Amino acid sequence: QVQLVESGGGLVQAGGSLRLSCAASGGTFYAMGWFRQAPGKEREFVAAIDWSGSGTYYADSVKVRFTISRDNAKNTIDLQMNSLKPEDTAVYYCAVGSTYPAIDDRRYDYWGQGTQVTVSS
Repeated sequence: QVQLVESGGGLVQAGGSLRLSCAASGGTFYAMGWFRQAPGKEREFVAAIDWSGSGTYYADSVKVRFTISRDNAKNTIDLQMNSLKPEDTAVYYCAVGSTYPAIDDRRYDYWGQGTQVTVSS
């Protein structure tokens, strides 16, 4: 059974940093990604990474500020978020799938429960 568990969310001031982690179990995952959903908005793509970790893809809104990485030995992916803005406030979800790069959430097969990130101004 595939399980994804996110951690690392919290409250931070604008300009600050947070690091999210996602621990995956129950399978081997080619593509992994992060999405987010703000109140009243649709879930949106944030970043994706391929199996090797050398292929990464970002939404324009987070490019340069966020960095996705993975550790296949531990089956984890991280999202380092720097220079956070109030508009980054959302529930962040990790997901796994078989297509890279994939910005469509329908391309992902399994999802975590989400972790809240709140950026105060």
